[in-house]
Amino acid sequence: MKLVTTIAFCVAISSASAADLSGLWKAEKRFDADARGILNLEKTARGWSADFHGRQFAVRAQGSELRLDAGLSLGSFLGYVDKAGVSGYWTLPRSKTNGFFFAVPVTFKSADPTRFRGSVEPRDDAFRVYLKIDKRPDGSYGAFIRNPERNIGGANYPVERLELSGNTLELIGKARGAATESVQLTGTYNDKTDRIALDIHDYGGIYELTRDSDDDSEFYPRGRVPRHYVYQPPPALNDGWPIASVDDVDISRAGIEKFVQLMLDMPMDSAAAPELEGVLVARHGKLALEEYFHGENRDKLHDTRSATKSLTATIVGAAMLAGAPLKLATPVYETMRTPTDDPRKKAMVLEHLLMMRTGYFCDDGNPKAPGNEDRMTDGSDDPDYYHFTLRVPMAFDPDTTSIYCSASPNLALGMVGAAMHESQMRTFDRLLGEPLNIHRYAWIMDPAGHPYGGGSVQLLPRDFLKIGQLILDGGVWKGKRILSKDFVARASAPLHDLNNIKYGYLWWGIDFPYKDRTVHAYFAGGNGGQGIIVVPKLDMVVAIYGGSYATRVGLEIQQGFMPRYILPSVREKGDDKNAPISFREFTVVYGRKPA
Repeated sequence: MKLVTTIAFCVAISSASAADLSGLWKAEKRFDADARGILNLEKTARGWSADFHGRQFAVRAQGSELRLDAGLSLGSFLGYVDKAGVSGYWTLPRSKTNGFFFAVPVTFKSADPTRFRGSVEPRDDAFRVYLKIDKRPDGSYGAFIRNPERNIGGANYPVERLELSGNTLELIGKARGAATESVQLTGTYNDKTDRIALDIHDYGGIYELTRDSDDDSEFYPRGRVPRHYVYQPPPALNDGWPIASVDDVDISRAGIEKFVQLMLDMPMDSAAAPELEGVLVARHGKLALEEYFHGENRDKLHDTRSATKSLTATIVGAAMLAGAPLKLATPVYETMRTPTDDPRKKAMVLEHLLMMRTGYFCDDGNPKAPGNEDRMTDGSDDPDYYHFTLRVPMAFDPDTTSIYCSASPNLALGMVGAAMHESQMRTFDRLLGEPLNIHRYAWIMDPAGHPYGGGSVQLLPRDFLKIGQLILDGGVWKGKRILSKDFVARASAPLHDLNNIKYGYLWWGIDFPYKDRTVHAYFAGGNGGQGIIVVPKLDMVVAIYGGSYATRVGLEIQQGFMPRYILPSVREKGDDKNAPISFREFTVVYGRKPA
């Protein structure tokens, strides 16, 4: 999966140009799939049929499964028939902004025992580009570019300056590892329409930028001149979250207001400015803080990036408790029905996948590793990610070396599918989605049609937080046991070191400074600032969403905001409720690249 970042660049404009290009520019493209609407399924004496977009499609039925292919422009459907009716998943056409296939759940209502009506609702596939230009005293322009969806720049377009010849723009910079500058992007400026067109060919083609003079622009956290923030408890919704005020759960209202105001006042004056997009805090099992920035909201799916790995571990644990023929010592190749003569591969078991100690030559940080994530998700070697990984050569004996490798959790999710004989999304729905009231998501699929367990499942923010609460409560949600207590304990335990950070079963461990001591936490972490942070000693869970992809700023959002801004506001028994809040200076020591 490609990692991209934002950068700053300088713009040199010809003095012959009369236009003043300084200001904020914006372009947005939407690539929403055509596959939106009502899917009608009907069972007749001749079998199943489907109607979608006013067209009839053949349905292939095998056992309890239903499948239909609606073509490249619409996608495909996988459904299941049981006593409750029909449920299923629509896989959308390949995204034009990130190149992946996504599947979304389809919920059906029954008109009668033979007819079912479901709604297909694709994920939003939008791409926004902001260009901030400031005129310098010498008449040249300084500028930087931001992009909330992928944070383009850096490895893709490391632009440092702009040259204008006539109406042609060349954005020039030095590519990573290059000795000299080169043209990274080209475009034009039309002085008659006052528009800038950039050819961002890897993300949808030509983007036509116009001036963004809206004071409420989503470029800013919450408008160019944000209002004074006054805390309000989150609204009570029918989503399973009890609601409380921060005062009711011993969190300083003044501290939270100070923190959120700092986020609102965050100057968007460079590509390196942190882009916090959402923060939620639950304590004592109650949701007490829910705030969004840069146009995000509670009803919008958000990328979790590698925090998905921790979700994968949760699905594995739920399947084990539900009776799947899986144990930590279950052999990988036996379960995946792939014969091998390699004794090291024969010795590989499920627990090795959950700990990233397989022995595969698959380091995501090593571009030469044949099993790294970029090579796998490129799909050119093998569209079936499971088959791709099972053929990766071994570099070590299993359980001897910890290496960050996204293929490992993905293969662990593959073992769940092989053991349960159903799509892992169906397993998720039955064992986690239904009890936790999680019904909306978008799941990356490999080109062979398998859900990807290594990253980028998109979830609603409140649902993201639920995964942390489930783990904090020892695998129990509202009295229902979903994970065994022992599995949760090992998943969240500091079992070994991975990139100089403690690691359990696809959950990271970290110690935060708090008052005059440290408190241990474990977290699900994803590129750009995504995180679920669980602090057992304080009985709290925090969910964070960010847009600072592929930068250390993203890691600061994910790990640094917690001890710096949130923990100072958390009280314990006996604390002075009127004591002033002092935010600490804290710098995270990063031992790994963004995941």
